[in-house]
Amino acid sequence: MDTADLGLPVNVPSTALFTDQYELTMLQAALKAGTAERHSVFEVFTRRLPHGRRYGVVAGTGRVLDAVENFRFDEGLLRFLREKAVVDEETLDWLAGYRFSGDVWGYPEGEVYFPGSPVMRVEGSFAECVLLETVILSILNHDSAIAAAASRMSSAAGDRPLIEMGARRTHELAAVAASRAAYIGGFSSTSDLAAGFRYNIPTVGTSAHAFTLLHDTERDAFRAQVDSLGAGTTLLVDTYDVTEAVRAAVEVAGPGLGAVRIDSGDLLLVAHRVRQQLDELGARDTKIVVTSDLDEYAIASLAAAPVDAYGVGTQLVTGSGHPTCSMVYKLVARAESAGPEAPLVPVAKKSTVGKTSIGGRKWAARRRDADGVAEAEVIGTGEVPPELADRQLMVPLVRGGEVVAREPLDVVRDRHAAARAGLPLSATQLSRGEPVLPTEYVHLPSGS
Repeated sequence: MDTADLGLPVNVPSTALFTDQYELTMLQAALKAGTAERHSVFEVFTRRLPHGRRYGVVAGTGRVLDAVENFRFDEGLLRFLREKAVVDEETLDWLAGYRFSGDVWGYPEGEVYFPGSPVMRVEGSFAECVLLETVILSILNHDSAIAAAASRMSSAAGDRPLIEMGARRTHELAAVAASRAAYIGGFSSTSDLAAGFRYNIPTVGTSAHAFTLLHDTERDAFRAQVDSLGAGTTLLVDTYDVTEAVRAAVEVAGPGLGAVRIDSGDLLLVAHRVRQQLDELGARDTKIVVTSDLDEYAIASLAAAPVDAYGVGTQLVTGSGHPTCSMVYKLVARAESAGPEAPLVPVAKKSTVGKTSIGGRKWAARRRDADGVAEAEVIGTGEVPPELADRQLMVPLVRGGEVVAREPLDVVRDRHAAARAGLPLSATQLSRGEPVLPTEYVHLPSGS
């Protein structure tokens, strides 16, 4: 099963080499030591949110599920590993039959998270789980960073739609993933046709300054666009003089002109002037779209401006200053032996420089107050307290190697809107602050 089962037209290629070499060399050494088949539990979490952020957003889970399903070593990949002497023949034989057969649990995609939240848990043999570390972190760190930036921007925008326009500011494949993450975070459309093709995200786009410059006059460019795309199109009005362009736009398209786009200048001032001019020309229903290196702070500053939509590129696809979430993938428990009945023991890294981890297979729940507003992220091992039994956050994603939780992107998008709405009001403040929920730990194993 893959994304094609949701009607999506592009399958993911093999993800087996989307990894670091030491994952395979650890596998080789564990096979020789007889420890590769020990049952193991790995967890994905972050020790801290990006500086000043109040919550994180889980994004990329659906792409992780595709990656796990497509983690296969075909003959070409095995030949490469053999020629480069990355691992020995015994390990290559093992890799040839690799299929993840374990379980994956995690926060459902679109949910919010906090420091220490076990956003994903991967469980199976050490051998099959350790290989997935790099690709899982690559996806979750990128997509969650973009979704968090998108969430902040959509919160600042309120009911005004946001257009993702960052394809030209990042790697061509990262652009598609960024569009998906932005949609989860609250954006309503994308300029990237590959994202529309793969994920069925609404696509938009009309013209750039080059189209205006191609023609002898701005009026000629407007007429060509309206003749082709209709009066409901969006005309770019800041190539030369904005006032003259708005006048020409309405004269060419009529008062039914769909929208004008402003891509430079003092957007607050220009938007007010353009709105007044459009109204005076009878184009009262013509929308104003603004672009030009916007971030959540610029969007918030335009809240009082007569702006109808925002187009965001660079700041979105770079996580608005935080391009990663610093998520890690750590072994937290492993069996005492490779025997099927061997008990699990908690394990944890100890460090004096802020890189400690907490051992044990964990659960997570969100405690709420009497009004239903979240007040704490509770993480523990062992039995879940009865009062938190119906507040648990982790859901099964993969059982016995089979994906059980693939879902449409609109469901994920709606989940994020609901999760954010369930946080304290201060969560949407753009001023720097601590995580909006404290993380509480209970029933931790001794020595953690």
